Amino acid sequence: MSNQLLKNKKGIIFGALDENSIAWKVAEKAHDEGAEFVLSNSPIALRKGDIYKLAEKTNSKVISADISEVTDIEKLLKESSEIFEDKIDFILHSVGMSPNVRKNIPYPEMNYEYFQKTLDISAISLHKVLSAAKKFDIINEGGSVITLSYIAAEKYVTGYGDMTHSKALLESIVRQFGYYYGTSKKVRINAVSQSPTPTSATSVVKGFEALYNYSDKVSPLGNASADSCANVCIMLFSDYTKMITMQTIYNDGGFSAVGIGDGDI
Repeated sequence: MSNQLLKNKKGIIFGALDENSIAWKVAEKAHDEGAEFVLSNSPIALRKGDIYKLAEKTNSKVISADISEVTDIEKLLKESSEIFEDKIDFILHSVGMSPNVRKNIPYPEMNYEYFQKTLDISAISLHKVLSAAKKFDIINEGGSVITLSYIAAEKYVTGYGDMTHSKALLESIVRQFGYYYGTSKKVRINAVSQSPTPTSATSVVKGFEALYNYSDKVSPLGNASADSCANVCIMLFSDYTKMITMQTIYNDGGFSAVGIGDGDI
């Protein structure tokens, strides 16, 4: 059931790869709620082709952009503004990748060039997007930016490797840039810390199934689904949350607040 929470709102959604990705779910729900948006992903990701099906379903344009390259980001923002003939109201940053994790390199032996790439793609890219958006004044006053995080930003999680550092940096950028963008343009910036969620990205995390099952068992409400995460994102894009910014919001069934539950003993 649609309540048209995003009627007349325009935005950009980064990271929709296939129907299992959270960004894909957000795009579907944003469309149902009346939003218009541009879909963007890297040239390599676009080769998969699935995003064009989503674009057809949601009547959206697809623009290729390497989110780690400032020139690509600036080009994307300008083209999006031209498509809408206006500023935008929201951005979803749903991007994360670690060569160290993909190649199963143990954390103590991490490749530092790979580590820098992990930070650049998974965290610093958010700063680049926000910096370019602020530079071109492309987000309407009261607009909303969301990025996706994980509890590994705060705690050790087996198999998550250097992505733990990228999520910690990501949340720090949310707080820092949230202050500057909030005071200047009333733009809100928040992170959603999601339960372990089966996606193409998490499929390369060693031991993900065990992690998923453990989290589901420990969380009072169980693991939050990708659809649930999309609902939270729609709420944060909407006018109902205009005074929420610089926050990490835990959509994890209570996992982040649990120490030792009854099922652990």
